[in-house]
Amino acid sequence: MEKSLGLLRITAVRGVNLAVRDGLTRSSDPYVVVKSGKQRLRTKAVEKTLNPVWNEELTLNINDPHLPINLEVYDTDSFTKDDKMGDAEFDIGMLVEALRMRLDAFPSGTSIIKVKPNKENCLAQESSIVWENGQVVQHLFLRLQNVECGEIELQLKWISIP
Repeated sequence: MEKSLGLLRITAVRGVNLAVRDGLTRSSDPYVVVKSGKQRLRTKAVEKTLNPVWNEELTLNINDPHLPINLEVYDTDSFTKDDKMGDAEFDIGMLVEALRMRLDAFPSGTSIIKVKPNKENCLAQESSIVWENGQVVQHLFLRLQNVECGEIELQLKWISIP
């Protein structure tokens, strides 16, 4: 068994302007699936909305900080296979880098690293890694790929294992 480096608490905050997958109601019933390695976690579905608010925490055990974290959004269907509403990928390399810094002397709210959107990531806007109440926290908006529109807001927190 691989040694765990720590836990990554992912808060799926909300979706913005997600794709319509239920033609009759011109809405969707979206949920988020987060995958890393063999781990797979999902949020609850929010009915009939293109702007869902989940505020749901999902916790991944991190063994390899170089493995990307995959996110997929689906529309719940009762009688057919759930429809895919896009996907995104992000890495936690910069978050792990911030963890290695000695941050105890910094005041809460200090911005440590800013990650800019580029062709290699799915960021919709600049993401800040912040020292917040004794924890390293990253806020990010991911632009969904392989779909006509949609973004997902996430918050990442690292939880050290003693």
